Amino acid sequence: MTDAQPNNPLHGVKLAQILDELVENYGWEHLGFKININCFNSNPSIKSSLKFLRKTPWARTKVEELYLEMKGL
Repeated sequence: MTDAQPNNPLHGVKLAQILDELVENYGWEHLGFKININCFNSNPSIKSSLKFLRKTPWARTKVEELYLEMKGL
């Protein structure tokens, strides 16, 4: 069964990939403006942002929603 989640557009997409694409598209400053969380606004890095997002479901949800919006899904 290869399509276990056919209605989930995030299936198989890693959080690191989502964050990389958002930073590439928006940059840290604009990303911090769109989603006002400290890990994007104060000394941002992929590593610290991933650590925070993995522990904070509400922030991860906002990042995933912005990613889907950016992709037009």
